[in-house]
Amino acid sequence: MLQPHDDDHPMELRQLRYFTILAQELHFGRAAQRLAISQPPLSVAIKQLEEELGAQLFERNSKEVRITPAGEHLLPRALQLLEQSQQLAGEVQGVAKGQFGHLRIGFVASSIYRGLPQALLEMQAKLPQVQLEISELNTSEQVTAVSAGRLDLGLIHGQPLPSNLSSRELQREPFVCCMSNQHRLAKQSTLELGQLEGETLLLFSRQASPAYHEQILGLLRNAKVEPQHVHEVRHWLTVVALASKGIGVALVPAAMQRTKLPGTVFLPLAGKHPASTTLAIWRKAPANPVKRLFLQCLGNALRTMEEAESKSPAAWPPP
Repeated sequence: MLQPHDDDHPMELRQLRYFTILAQELHFGRAAQRLAISQPPLSVAIKQLEEELGAQLFERNSKEVRITPAGEHLLPRALQLLEQSQQLAGEVQGVAKGQFGHLRIGFVASSIYRGLPQALLEMQAKLPQVQLEISELNTSEQVTAVSAGRLDLGLIHGQPLPSNLSSRELQREPFVCCMSNQHRLAKQSTLELGQLEGETLLLFSRQASPAYHEQILGLLRNAKVEPQHVHEVRHWLTVVALASKGIGVALVPAAMQRTKLPGTVFLPLAGKHPASTTLAIWRKAPANPVKRLFLQCLGNALRTMEEAESKSPAAWPPP
């Protein structure tokens, strides 16, 4: 009777593969030929497997090889293990290539007008086995969540970042002035910032994005403009909606023209001014291959939108 091997050596997939081929051929020569090895290594591997299991798997003599009841019991399970290992290897390779996996994406609301929906649709069409999870958060919340590993990718307004995060600039665009089409300045083709003196200003919340808040105030300070009143809002779409109703005027990124909200006018600013930037952010480690593929889809979406708008200048900006 064979006894279990004293050393703690678990079965190897190689041994199981050799066993299944020999069980199918019941001939060491033919099995070795299928495995593209010589016969002695096959014999050694089968002997080692029998010792490790403490059971004889084959009866062999000079005329034939027969599988034992223990071998017959092992065969279907060995085949199942080999199939599972092959499937697992394929899944791991797919994850490494970004073909499988999970991506948790944070986004600011204005990303809806910067290609996010189109990128999500492209990812779902090309890689349906990738699970995407999206969360609308402001810039500060996303920086915290990505740093802590609760999000894999963030789409934020540009601002200084902690050292554990990497970033890529997605878009750089000018600010425009958003107002009601009934505003006294609405018929102009461009706007001098100084013309906003004494206006009620709709301003993106300092708490939601301190850098963006300060950038817009800086534009006004440079033009020596002092708003009469300031209303702080947490979402760009709310800013545009309030402006369309005549509640105030706002300096917004040019992408917000894509909202096409009725009653709004967007005036380009005269002169040169700092641009609005949007960033993709992620932790420097560990790497997530799905992130790279999603950013490719997002880049495709932005290019498609910009090309379409450049070919139809009459539709951009919207009336």
